Amino acid sequence: MPYIPHTKNDVDEMLQSIGVDSIDALFDEIPKDLIHSDMPKTPHRASELEVNQILSRRATRDGTPLCFAGAGAYEHHIPAAVWQVATRGEFYSAYTPYQAEASQGTLQLIYEYQTMMTSLTGMEVSNASLYDGASGLAESVLMSVRGNRKSKSKRILIAGNVHPTYRKTANTIVKNQNITFEEIAFDNNSGIIDINTLPKDPGDFAALVIAQPNFFGSLEDVDALTNWAHKHKALVVAVVNPMSLALLKAPGHWGEQGADIVCGEGQPFGIPLSSGGPYFGFMCCKQALARQIPGRIVGRTIDLDGKEGFTLTLQAREQHIRRSKATSNICTNQGLMVTAATIYLSIMGFEGIKKTAIASHQNTQKLVDKISAIDGADILFNSSIFHEFVIRLKKPADEVLDRLADKNIAGGVSLSQSFPQLENALLVCVTETKTDEDIALFCHELEAALA
Repeated sequence: MPYIPHTKNDVDEMLQSIGVDSIDALFDEIPKDLIHSDMPKTPHRASELEVNQILSRRATRDGTPLCFAGAGAYEHHIPAAVWQVATRGEFYSAYTPYQAEASQGTLQLIYEYQTMMTSLTGMEVSNASLYDGASGLAESVLMSVRGNRKSKSKRILIAGNVHPTYRKTANTIVKNQNITFEEIAFDNNSGIIDINTLPKDPGDFAALVIAQPNFFGSLEDVDALTNWAHKHKALVVAVVNPMSLALLKAPGHWGEQGADIVCGEGQPFGIPLSSGGPYFGFMCCKQALARQIPGRIVGRTIDLDGKEGFTLTLQAREQHIRRSKATSNICTNQGLMVTAATIYLSIMGFEGIKKTAIASHQNTQKLVDKISAIDGADILFNSSIFHEFVIRLKKPADEVLDRLADKNIAGGVSLSQSFPQLENALLVCVTETKTDEDIALFCHELEAALA
């Protein structure tokens, strides 16, 4: 609501209708010593113009750099209609749709979201979002331990090129449940997991976690990795960039049986970078694991009058059942972000996101070709990529990033902190938003920073 529309007469009429003398009387249960009539730390009221000016000045502190940084959050074009619709009062202020007869619009939107996500991932079931991609991985790991009845282990094998923040977050959430992560090293030449280096007898483990594309932007041999895990009676947890699924094989079709659980960050679908959030996590799975999925599932049905209706079909969260029986104790999803993503997908359609993915990949190849000709910058891995890649610099990556920042360019993400063995390595991302002039400018300034 942009402003409070009630006049004093409106307020007096409402108070009279409910039999209360004043607004203060509505809150008479609050102890007098807790009520402050004077709030010295609260700024004096300002006009709409003044508030807009203040917020505009503060927003400029973030700047508007030319962005070549990715690492899990990506700058894509967002059609104007997405947030124009998402911020309508019907969506913007809607609460959790527990009361189906009053929430058909929200429930239908979530149902459409689930349908589109299962279509993209090649899976059979989707929940109605999670807090973010990192906690989504943690939930997927917990789900795999519960759901893999062939394994008595709480060991999780995880590729060393899965997003480092995802690995840290997942470990923080699951470690007190005696679930352990064992890292699989990636090949230093390709940046991917070499199937030939995997042990022939890995012992009992509940799941294998692999990313496609991985954190370096490289593409894994997901078919071979999936078959290897299933051969050893483990589940496969796929961490994916959803935008890439417009071009790459859906996880549900990996190997002979497909991945079992798919999770990731939904930010590429209509969510602005916004200085780091809020974003939303997605999760899909096979039908056999539907009872283990956290969050909620919306279903479609026919009522007694033969009309189509939507309702919450499965709600395995601590708000609905005993804590000890809940599949998840993290009850935050991101309903508004999912609303925007659903509108984005509806507007773009599969062809729209496919064109976005193709344009991102083509722009990335242009930048790879240009950087290959720069003295002091080498493409680090010799693997196929989607829209991110790693370069090794002759100077410290942080120093180069500072030089680029002085030119109003977000030049990428330094890898030295998360991967000490990748000294002077820089992760660079290109999306469809970059023009040939942007790419040329980045290369010019990078070359100057290295000179």
